[in-house]
Amino acid sequence: MELAHSLLLNEDALAQITEAKRPVFIFEWLRFLDKVLVAANKVDVKEKQKKLVEQLTGLISSAPGPPTRKLLAKNLATLYSIGDTFTVFQTLDKCNEIIKSKDDTPTYLPTKLAAVACVGAFYEKMGRMLGSSFPDTINNLLKALKSAESQGRGEILLSLQKVLSGLGGAAASCHRDIYKNARSLLTDRSMAVRCAVAKCLLELQNEAVFMWTTELENVATLCFKSLEGSNYGVRVAVARLLGTVMATALMPKQAAVMRQNVKRATLDEVLELMATGFLRGGSGFLKSGGEMLKGGASVSREVRVGVTQAYVVFVTTLGGQWLERNFATFLSHVLDLVSHPRATQTHVEAVYSRRCVSFMLRATLGGLLGEKAQIAAGKEICQAISKQMRAVEAVVNDMSGENKAGAADVSASQHVMVCALKELGSLVQSLSATASPLIQEPSIGLLETVTSVLLHPSMAARLAAAWCLRCVAVALPYQLSPLLDRCAERINNLKSSPEAVSGYSFAMAALLGGVHQCPLGIPHSKGKLVVSIAEDLLRTAAQNSRLSLQRTQAGWLLLGALMTLGSSLVRYHLPKMLLLWRNVFPRSQKELEAEKARGDSFTWQVTLEGRAGALCAMRSFVAHCPELLTEDVIRRLMTPIECAMTMMSQVPAIIKVHGAHLKASAAMVRLRLYDILALLPPKTYEGSFNALLRELVAEFTLTDNSANTTTSLLRSLCHYDDSVLMGSWLQETDHKCIEDQLQPNSASGSGALEHDPSSIYLRVPVGEAIPGPLPLGVSVIDASVALFGVVFPHVSFKHRLQMLDHFAECIKQAKGVRQQAVQLNIFTAVLSALKGLAENKSTLGPEEVRKSALALVMGALDNPNPILRCAAGEALGRMAQVVGEATFIGRMAQTSFDKLKSARDVVSRTGHSLALGCLHRYVGGIGSGQHLKTSVSILLALAQDGSSHEVQTWALHSLALIVDSSGPMYRGYVEPTLSLVLTLLLTVPPSHTEVHQCLGRCLGALITTVGPELQGNGATISTIRSSCLVGCAIMQDHSDSLVQAAAISCLQQLHMFAPRHVNLSSLVPCLCVHLCSSHLLLRRAAVACLRQLAQREAAEVCEYAMSLAKKAGDGKDNSAINLNITETGLEGVLFGMLDRETDRKLCSDIHDTLGHMLSSLAVEKLSHWLKLCKDVLAATTDVGGAVTFEVEKDEEDSEKKDEMDDDTMFTGLGDDDKSKPSVAPRWVTRVFAADCLCRIILLCENANKAHFDLATARSAQAKKPKDLLVLHLSDLIRMAFMAATDHSNQLRMAGLQALEDIIKKFASVPEPEFPGHVILEQYQANVGAALRPAFSPDTPSDITAKACQVCSTWIGSGVVSDLNDLRRVHNLLVSSLDKVQSGRSSSSQLYSESATTMEKLAVLKAWAEVYVVAMKIKKEAEAKPAKPVGRGDEDEEEDDLGADVLPPDSLITLVQPELPSLSRLWLAMLRDYALLTLPAEFSSQLPPDGGAFYTPETIDTARLHYRSSWAPVLHAVALWLNITGFGAHDNQEDVSSTPSKGPGAPQGGSSVSKPSEESVKDRMHLMLGVSIEFLCFPRPEEPIEHVMSCLQALSTLLETPSAKMHMAEDQLLAVELLNVLHRLLLTRDPPGVQLQVTAVVQEIIRAAQDHLQQRRDTRGEKDSPTSLGEGGDTGELLPGKSLVYAAMELLVFILVRHLPQLNSRVKESPSHAPLRPQRLPDESARLVANTVSILAELPSLCSPAGATTILPTVLFLITGVLKETAIKAADNSVPVPVAAALQGIKTIITSPLARQESIQNQWTTLVRSSLASVLEYSQPDESRPDMDEVSMLTAITLFLLSASSELVGVIVLQNGCMDRFRNALNSSDPWVQARCYQLLLSVFQHSNRALSTPYIHALAPLMVEKLKAVERSRPGTAAELQAVQEGIRVLENLVGMGEEKNRVQLLALLVPTLISYLLDENAISSAPPVSKNLHDFALQNLMRIGPLYPAAFKTVIGAAPELKTRLESAIRANQASNKAKAAARQNQPTVQAAPTIKLKTSFF
Repeated sequence: MELAHSLLLNEDALAQITEAKRPVFIFEWLRFLDKVLVAANKVDVKEKQKKLVEQLTGLISSAPGPPTRKLLAKNLATLYSIGDTFTVFQTLDKCNEIIKSKDDTPTYLPTKLAAVACVGAFYEKMGRMLGSSFPDTINNLLKALKSAESQGRGEILLSLQKVLSGLGGAAASCHRDIYKNARSLLTDRSMAVRCAVAKCLLELQNEAVFMWTTELENVATLCFKSLEGSNYGVRVAVARLLGTVMATALMPKQAAVMRQNVKRATLDEVLELMATGFLRGGSGFLKSGGEMLKGGASVSREVRVGVTQAYVVFVTTLGGQWLERNFATFLSHVLDLVSHPRATQTHVEAVYSRRCVSFMLRATLGGLLGEKAQIAAGKEICQAISKQMRAVEAVVNDMSGENKAGAADVSASQHVMVCALKELGSLVQSLSATASPLIQEPSIGLLETVTSVLLHPSMAARLAAAWCLRCVAVALPYQLSPLLDRCAERINNLKSSPEAVSGYSFAMAALLGGVHQCPLGIPHSKGKLVVSIAEDLLRTAAQNSRLSLQRTQAGWLLLGALMTLGSSLVRYHLPKMLLLWRNVFPRSQKELEAEKARGDSFTWQVTLEGRAGALCAMRSFVAHCPELLTEDVIRRLMTPIECAMTMMSQVPAIIKVHGAHLKASAAMVRLRLYDILALLPPKTYEGSFNALLRELVAEFTLTDNSANTTTSLLRSLCHYDDSVLMGSWLQETDHKCIEDQLQPNSASGSGALEHDPSSIYLRVPVGEAIPGPLPLGVSVIDASVALFGVVFPHVSFKHRLQMLDHFAECIKQAKGVRQQAVQLNIFTAVLSALKGLAENKSTLGPEEVRKSALALVMGALDNPNPILRCAAGEALGRMAQVVGEATFIGRMAQTSFDKLKSARDVVSRTGHSLALGCLHRYVGGIGSGQHLKTSVSILLALAQDGSSHEVQTWALHSLALIVDSSGPMYRGYVEPTLSLVLTLLLTVPPSHTEVHQCLGRCLGALITTVGPELQGNGATISTIRSSCLVGCAIMQDHSDSLVQAAAISCLQQLHMFAPRHVNLSSLVPCLCVHLCSSHLLLRRAAVACLRQLAQREAAEVCEYAMSLAKKAGDGKDNSAINLNITETGLEGVLFGMLDRETDRKLCSDIHDTLGHMLSSLAVEKLSHWLKLCKDVLAATTDVGGAVTFEVEKDEEDSEKKDEMDDDTMFTGLGDDDKSKPSVAPRWVTRVFAADCLCRIILLCENANKAHFDLATARSAQAKKPKDLLVLHLSDLIRMAFMAATDHSNQLRMAGLQALEDIIKKFASVPEPEFPGHVILEQYQANVGAALRPAFSPDTPSDITAKACQVCSTWIGSGVVSDLNDLRRVHNLLVSSLDKVQSGRSSSSQLYSESATTMEKLAVLKAWAEVYVVAMKIKKEAEAKPAKPVGRGDEDEEEDDLGADVLPPDSLITLVQPELPSLSRLWLAMLRDYALLTLPAEFSSQLPPDGGAFYTPETIDTARLHYRSSWAPVLHAVALWLNITGFGAHDNQEDVSSTPSKGPGAPQGGSSVSKPSEESVKDRMHLMLGVSIEFLCFPRPEEPIEHVMSCLQALSTLLETPSAKMHMAEDQLLAVELLNVLHRLLLTRDPPGVQLQVTAVVQEIIRAAQDHLQQRRDTRGEKDSPTSLGEGGDTGELLPGKSLVYAAMELLVFILVRHLPQLNSRVKESPSHAPLRPQRLPDESARLVANTVSILAELPSLCSPAGATTILPTVLFLITGVLKETAIKAADNSVPVPVAAALQGIKTIITSPLARQESIQNQWTTLVRSSLASVLEYSQPDESRPDMDEVSMLTAITLFLLSASSELVGVIVLQNGCMDRFRNALNSSDPWVQARCYQLLLSVFQHSNRALSTPYIHALAPLMVEKLKAVERSRPGTAAELQAVQEGIRVLENLVGMGEEKNRVQLLALLVPTLISYLLDENAISSAPPVSKNLHDFALQNLMRIGPLYPAAFKTVIGAAPELKTRLESAIRANQASNKAKAAARQNQPTVQAAPTIKLKTSFF
């Protein structure tokens, strides 16, 4: 392939390769040329132009394939437009010669087509430069057109289109010729030709004025004709032509109009023309006379669907603004269509017409209008409805008989109503809360209008009105309860009107069905209301025969709807329901017989309807309340169900007697029965299988049914991937809802509410806007097929065989069309059964069952109906899967192999090739491996069969299935398959799109098979990869959107496996263009691909998209790319798409793509992304409905306009209109933007802290402009504010969330210009204003709850320091609290009780959070030393100082007044929570009438609300109990539920009444119970803040004396708490949690200590206190009962977690490599320190015997911690754990245990062993160079000082200790020396001489030596000087300690040393400062020692005269300098010198 990359074709290389590979080589060269020509140097091109032209024109006659000829033509045209144009006419003539040639052989055809393509490309590229040659060319093409075959016709028409587009208006002379020749081809038999004509005429109408003036009617008629028998592609193309022509006729292009003065068509004329197509189809006007008299055939469905699309194109072309202005006209026209008798000849036709009209309305209204314009349109629709309704009422009330015509009007009006109401419902639902102005405006009276339709005589209209009300309620949930009440009231008042009963019950059912979409629900009482109404209706049904039917239906409908509210509500009504159900059916066979004998036809109708209704309600119950389906309930349901089954068998007899009109009711009963049985476990009705199966089989084999009804399930049971064979990919287009009508199965796409009223309350299937149950006949068959699949796996083999044989017999008996229908149904049932078997993992059965099944399936593989062939293939695969035996599979495969080798007919070849694919699909690569080779070779051969494209399609499809399922086993066949795929792509005509689609599937599957190998560089892999890329390139250039989509997904696969080889610079622009495609599948593929690219390379993707936008801006040919990328880039386009797209998958992919872009780019391009979000959010609904285009600014100033160029004239025309941002962002998009805002804040937080620091940000900005979030704060606040105050509730939630995030992240950012202030302070007004609306009475509870959260965050953030400013927000909370106390909130009547619960709990939680913060501030303020506050009263605002400094208890003053009531509410809430967390088996203990804040009915939802708010409340209550000593001042505990604000509750610290023991106990149990229950098992999704709150609450609680008592008295409680905390540590990592746990443990241990101390004091010293404390006399600690044991477990866990080296097992394990001790992180260090200090306290809880049990462990751990954490720090500080360990050692050694005689021996050994360990650990060791000797020495010294008696005379230890001191004295680190001297001093001074003497003897000499040596090396640093000074101090102390008689000797050591430190006078001036300091120090000491020991001093000085002289000269020098200093000092102010080094903490 590389050889193909050269400017000229490499002919040598081409000659060398095989014939087969040449086309690929040539195509690759043309691809290269296409890229390189544009970029190449013009001079180079001109040099080689001659040769290039030769090579390219040579290729024309080499019979190139379709993609090659397209590229060839493009390159030739580009070459001429870049290089010289001398020879262009020669080349043109050459092409014309080829076209004229008479050679008609198929071999010459490709050459002709290539010439045609070249002509088209030349004119398109160069247009008028080709001058006057065009008439000849066009005539030549038109001549050729007449004789060409279909491929030629298509190619010529496309060329003509290009010629026209290149020449523009210049070709006017030829326009008529082209029109005449082309129009006849609009009805060509080839669909591809029809599409080409439509495109050609679309181009023509741009310039040919006659098309939309004189010829307008003819064009319309032609279009209608061409739609007859059309396929989807033709419908789209023709609709585009028709719509555009009509739009142009209405608003012509100014330029064209200026040239010829034409009259414009009026809107009415245009609409009238379109309507003819909709109502009369292609028959035109002339011929219709005779037919009209005969009441002619209805219009063909294809025409109607095509015209519907044309309407949409027409409106879209004219644009949103036009629609806004002319909406009334358009609406009335469209509604007239559906009221026309021709549109509604049969019921199914009427439904189809309604669907078409609904589609027109939805596609135009939903997409083109902004929210404001939609509201205006809603008003228009309302007016249309009320106008219709008035007419209907006039007819209904006109009792005289003159309303014959009127009755027809009424039946027509129902369809108008349905369309209008459906659209109104969709409109309101899409507007959601933004629709409130439409509902609230009285002048419109929307609700009145819609409810009036509930009395319409037609059921369809009533149901549509009910549906519309459901939409209103879902959009505006506050309407739900009032609407239900209103309907209930009307039903009760209008009981005697059948329409009212029916209509209002529909409405109530619909509203109940909508409840599940309203998270806030409805009050529980509404359920009771519905039950009472339903009961009443059922009870009174029999009273009045005129109403009995309606009342029966209504009653059961309401009960069915009630079930959708779910178990929590139905539970209360279940017994009643079971009773009702039992009573509807006869109890016994006898009763049934009696019934048969009695009734007449009317009573039977009512009875059957009633039973159908009852079964329907049961079905709803089973579907919506699975929790209530106990064995018992199922048993009780089975009684009526079994009766129903028995009755079924009797019904045919009843129908015979009473007439066929009962058939529908009987069918309804069967439908309901099948539906409910399919939901119940088959085991429950095993006994009735035989009867049931008889019914089911009769149902779908049409035994008693004369109609040939087919099921609609076949498509969904076949595999999704087979859609290409069945054409069901139409399900995935934008036109799905109208294209459904054209599917072949019965009544396809004719879903309507009136077919099954129960669907009004059921959940709407995903992806449908409104439920559309199929007609009853089809639904029953569907239900029977589905149930057959459920039952079949449970049936005996004998019966299976009987049924399969029966099926074969049925098919044989039926003939013609009926046979097809029966066969379709049977196959669907068989598939359903096989699927059921596979899901149940059961087998098909013995040999005869298999044989029968196989015969049935094989017979259908050569059925002429492709859908049946598909089903048979699928069934074969499923059978193989279920049987799963190799021989059986082999037999099946062999049959197909034989058949394919011999058969020549298309049908059997397609069927059996699919059979092979399905076998592989379901058995997988392993099971069918041995057949792989044969299958592949056969299918490859079939795929090359050019004579039948159908065979190719099926073969390629099967091949793709095999490649997919074989996986790596296919690797050997990849190359041949790939070369076949390429060959076919290069040769199959593009009009056979199915073949190309299957080729795309194959290519995708092959890429997956090769997989990650594609990254390789080997020769074969490179070839495979480049073949794949060539294949993708060919498909990308294909005209069909499905093929382009396949190309994109192939490239996406390639990008996944080999990202380096996919060229993004060409792929991304191509994807961007597709984003504006009119094909949904293509848009989906493009977005899915972008989503994958954005995950890895978001930045590149955005860059390439922007470069495309620039290109489109610069280039002249921007007409080719109608793109919408502006400066907002691809992101902006995607945001815009969110407003237009409705497809779920597409929108979720857009969200993901934007999410990935955001994650990788938002931080770098912060301003860009914030502006994007801001622009979206700023577009509130108040902006005009549709943004104006640059079209039609003013229609008057047309004079100015004609100077403008034609091209820029009417940009609104054509499809590119879709790509313009026609509407302001809708609310859904705005919500997404608000979420993006929150994500941006989070991303910035993770990226860089500078984003949240204004000072840093400003300095960074000054250096180099960098985008930092904090600089955009005002924008952030503004966006959050806009969102939080919007109409849309979802947006308000998102806005409040954003506001909360902003407050949390920016609360502590200081304002650099005003120290002491934060930047958020200036936004207090905005925050207050954003919160206030959320507290208004009509706000939904969830928003108020969220706002409470934001309030507490704001108050607690400490941003606002002035109380008066805080009060604004604080008052909101106060008012909410009042609402809570008054017991009812405003929303209580509108929403469910759980919404009230949510709101109240949110308020209490917010107060709790504020209180916690307030107490924290207060505590911190108390901990600080009191500053004198320079202010008097709090209110003196003028006092500047005080205004911004909060008094420390300020916040608390806000909470204090509310505390008495708050504390009560908080405790009540905790009690509720405690009860709600009880396990299910204790549910009987719950209070029957609910708790303080929840009702028993809403208990399940209430639990969730409690779960989210209990933690802060627990913490607040703990703080309150702590500060009030367990609520000492609320002396009226629970006396009344109203807040006591009277004088009864004294405030202040003095405790008036001690809280009673009981209440303390209760509260203690409540608090501990809640905490322990939570901490036992915190759910993983619980936020860590809850865990923290809970632990803080516990430690706060345990600070109070009462709680300590409680805890200590009940030791098991403490043990349990410790065990729970231990478990918490195992599951939760954050260090914060662990630290908090240690705090709680500390409190528990303290409590136990205090308690033990009390007991010891009370016992006094009378008894020996040995037995007190844990361990008693034996010293045994029982796990589970022992507090100490539990504490040890937990503490050891923490230590080992942070210092794994402590675990001896780790050391012993062979894999253990000794770790070098590391410095612990700060948090871990604090943790270890806390743990060690608690450990050291534990022995004090034990009796002496108990202590000896734990001390070894405790000491082992503490010394271990010392060893592991004693690591030198740079600043010589002592690490926290070390300090704790030393403190712990001291605590233990000095504990009273040492004085216990009973354990003297153990104690001594313990102390000695511990010291030994410390000595061992402190041994110098090269593996631990950074050991902190000082800490180790300190530990040793601690032992020596505190445990002297145990250590005296133990020589081994003594030697070790001396050794360590020696090492330290000899240390090179002066700091170590200094500390060593200090520690030695304390040892030397020890009171026990027996201990100190050996040390003095051993170490003093060394010290003296060290100090003497200083003379030779004087200290150079302050540290060294300090070491010397410390040494001298020790010597001095030794002198002092010595006895008088030894004093001289001791001084003889000290004095000479000191004197040796003195400098002589000359040296002193030049000495360094440290040296001078030493001199001064020595001199001062000497002068101090002399007077202390005068006699001895003299003796020493006298003995050595040189000492004396040195000393004297130093003293003299000193005095002289002192005088000089004194003189200087008088001139200088005094400065106090601070000591240079302070010693660190001492442990002595």
